[in-house]
Amino acid sequence: MRILVTGGAGFIGSNCIRFLLQSHPEDSVVNFDKLTYAGNLENLADVADDPRYSFLRGDICDESAVEQAVGAVDAVVNFAAETHVDRSIQHAAAFIDTDIKGLYVLLEAARAKGIERFVHISTDEVYGSIEKGSFKETDPLNPSSPYSASKAGGELMAKSFERTFGYKIMITRGSNTYGPYQYPEKVVPLFITNALDDLPLPLYGDGLNVRDWLYVEDHCSGIDAVLRKGRPGEAYNLGADQERTNLELTKRILALTGKGEDLIKRVTDRPGHDRRYSVDSAKARSLGWRPQVAFEEGLARTVAWYRENEAWWRKIKDGSYREYYRQMYGNR
Repeated sequence: MRILVTGGAGFIGSNCIRFLLQSHPEDSVVNFDKLTYAGNLENLADVADDPRYSFLRGDICDESAVEQAVGAVDAVVNFAAETHVDRSIQHAAAFIDTDIKGLYVLLEAARAKGIERFVHISTDEVYGSIEKGSFKETDPLNPSSPYSASKAGGELMAKSFERTFGYKIMITRGSNTYGPYQYPEKVVPLFITNALDDLPLPLYGDGLNVRDWLYVEDHCSGIDAVLRKGRPGEAYNLGADQERTNLELTKRILALTGKGEDLIKRVTDRPGHDRRYSVDSAKARSLGWRPQVAFEEGLARTVAWYRENEAWWRKIKDGSYREYYRQMYGNR
């Protein structure tokens, strides 16, 4: 296949492009990315010269650019999104534009082209919080943040295309993902890089919010399974069944970086902070997918990567990032 990957310069998108090229030598990938603050072509420096890879800069809200991008591909995998919950609480407009309007533009172009394999990357956050048990794909969407609401809105837009036009896509709802090349506003790379610099780790509230942690390569392999074996019109949960509280995660990062727990700084909790996420991944596993990387191993790999790639994240944490960090944590 010739696959269009939108948002391919971001965290999961860049890892997925690398996974596709390594796993399927017969495939080629077009990376379509606007290169916002979280998009970084350095994430793909190791495949930049691969003849099966090409980059096209563009915005998924731009109809003419999207029409050009889908013109010669067989499949679409849409990662393009605004994704950080905290930023959505501060300024939600960009999330509505990219996560809803952008998906609409992609759907229109892909439908006109007759592209039969289209995977939209969503999130387990569309379900909201669950005290016990795990969400199934048939459970209602109940988002809590502007970010998760925008992702749910995108899913509903896709469902409207199915019911109105008969155009069916596949949706993945992945759990919290971590690994190399993740922009250090998210908790794992933020806490790792802060710990390496002996800076405080700003832990929200009591630290007992629970997340299921999925290593990025496992997330990519799940997306690939859905792309090749999934049924159009269906959603697939991708979870690792590796739940940890945020406090457990924090303490493990400190242990792996050789730092003391005195670096933990309790800060005011995030508004609308979901207590626990958990998804039932039996449907994706029926496609033959299984997560392979245990949490302890994946986190150790991730800490090692940030240790060994200091130049990558130090450039990011300068400049505008410092102002964002001051606004986010300065008064908490």
